[in-house]
Amino acid sequence: MRRLRTRLPTAVRWLAASLIVLIGIFLAERLLAADPQPYTVTLKPTGDDALDAALKGSSTLISLQKSAPVAGFAMAERARKDAGRFETALHSFGYYKATVSTTIAGHKLDDPALPAFIDNAPAKPPLEVAIAFDLGPRFKLGTVTISTTVPPDIPPHLQIKPGDPAMAADVLAAQGRLLAALEADGYPLAKVPTPVAILHPDQDLLDVDFQPVTGPQADIGPVSINGLKDMHESFVRKRLLLHQGEKFNPETIEKARLDLSSIGVFSVVRAVPASALDPNGQLPISFDLTERPLHAVDLGVAYSTDLGIDLTTAWHDRNLFGNAEQLNITGSINLGGDAVTKPGYALGAQFLKPDYLARDQTLELDLNAIKQSLQAYDQTALMEKIALNRKLSPHWTASIGLSAEQESIEQEDVTRTYNLIGIPASLKYDSTTSLFDPTHGIRATFSITPTESLGTPSTTFFITQIAGSTYFDIFGNGRSVLALRGLVGEVSGAGVFGLPPDQRFYAGGSATVRGYRYQTLGPQFKDGTPMGGTAISTGTVEWRQRILKNYGIVGFMDVGQVSANGAPFTSNWHAGAGIGARYYTSIGPIRLDVAVPLNKLPGGDSLEVYIGIGQAF
Repeated sequence: MRRLRTRLPTAVRWLAASLIVLIGIFLAERLLAADPQPYTVTLKPTGDDALDAALKGSSTLISLQKSAPVAGFAMAERARKDAGRFETALHSFGYYKATVSTTIAGHKLDDPALPAFIDNAPAKPPLEVAIAFDLGPRFKLGTVTISTTVPPDIPPHLQIKPGDPAMAADVLAAQGRLLAALEADGYPLAKVPTPVAILHPDQDLLDVDFQPVTGPQADIGPVSINGLKDMHESFVRKRLLLHQGEKFNPETIEKARLDLSSIGVFSVVRAVPASALDPNGQLPISFDLTERPLHAVDLGVAYSTDLGIDLTTAWHDRNLFGNAEQLNITGSINLGGDAVTKPGYALGAQFLKPDYLARDQTLELDLNAIKQSLQAYDQTALMEKIALNRKLSPHWTASIGLSAEQESIEQEDVTRTYNLIGIPASLKYDSTTSLFDPTHGIRATFSITPTESLGTPSTTFFITQIAGSTYFDIFGNGRSVLALRGLVGEVSGAGVFGLPPDQRFYAGGSATVRGYRYQTLGPQFKDGTPMGGTAISTGTVEWRQRILKNYGIVGFMDVGQVSANGAPFTSNWHAGAGIGARYYTSIGPIRLDVAVPLNKLPGGDSLEVYIGIGQAF
């Protein structure tokens, strides 16, 4: 059998060969493409820090410099697109006649040889992209009008006027204020479109016309509550600050939302107004609630050279009977330090019932058992307390209660049993926003506790204390904080030996004067054991400086004194100073402080170390 052979026509063979060559050239170009070209970007300052920041933030040359380097045509194209972004930023600041000049290694962007120049440039040094701005005149607002019908109290809320700089941010803020004012006036469906802007280049003016649509006025309609599981709806409705028939006001709705969030049962509280009025011309509101887990367990550890290691745990029930009642069971073990002679423990139970007899009034029941062996005394005690805590305003809280204590205390080899009945009362002020890391605001407490000590000796005395701390956010960014702390206390009605040892004042330790062992400042017995006193005065100055994102350093000085039978400020002062480190976490800073006594006590330590969670105060 003969083999058949087919010969391709000459034209076809030439076409195939040409395609192979073109494909080879394409692949070679892909393989030999220019490497990304390193470059630097220099923005000429305009003299306006806010504008400079906006220009820098709008530049992809800067934002993509390291993450997406390019070469040749792509770099030039990136620079051209940046010029448009710069013009938008300049216009937003009122510079409608501004021009942008960009060069790459001295070459203008319209230079046809620029892409090839970039591709052939060496990697070092990086090419310099220089950008300069000619701002020209800053436009001002011409006429500022509202061309649709609105209530007469609405226009002043714009807060912009002819002659103001034609800043886009100011105009948009006025748009937001206009909508907020209409909603606060009871127009829940009001809308304020983007205002109409008319440019007058010959006068360097920008006219702005707002055209809001008010819609109908309406009251709050039916209020629905969704998402409840363990919580009783009756308690939520009784607690709710919003009711059907009230005038619609977003501020009122937000206040009600925040109030529900404050009771500690819900992880999410959303107030969702309906998108349309109901048949009665009212606006329904839906509260969508997500309950937090019913139970929670806390574990903690702290260390100091004077008190040693303190291991703590707590179990919480956030909604014991369905009305936001709280049950907190706590326990701790102290393994001892320089100021502790034997390990000790503390056990506690606390019950809180909110809105007891009246709104914002909480019933508190406490039961605590402690055993501790301190350098000052050994104590075994059972303590009970019942109190009413009343929230007077967002920052003020008052409390009054009845307390009892049965204890056995050994001091200087003498053991006595005490039975105490007290009437603790306090007034607290707190304008800070963080429990563990306050940066501004004030905390202050005034307390007085009339106490009757039954037994031998039988004594009536009053313990009065004023304590406070304040925080100054120096630069307004929460990174540099000056914190001050002070305490003044006095016992009246009994001398130092007429008081149970645990009711006397002591200083030394992290809560008063760091650098000294716990309770060691003040009067002492002949053997050096702390005696305690009837008056105390302490103060602290602390500088807190954050470094990088999650780190910080602290410098501090504490001073304090305790008087045996005198008034505050009448005894010898002692001072301690130190430095600390902070690591900031989502639950608060982890604290490490090292302090030294500036006037060391006989037999005292040369330094004290404190480790814990949260700031020292």
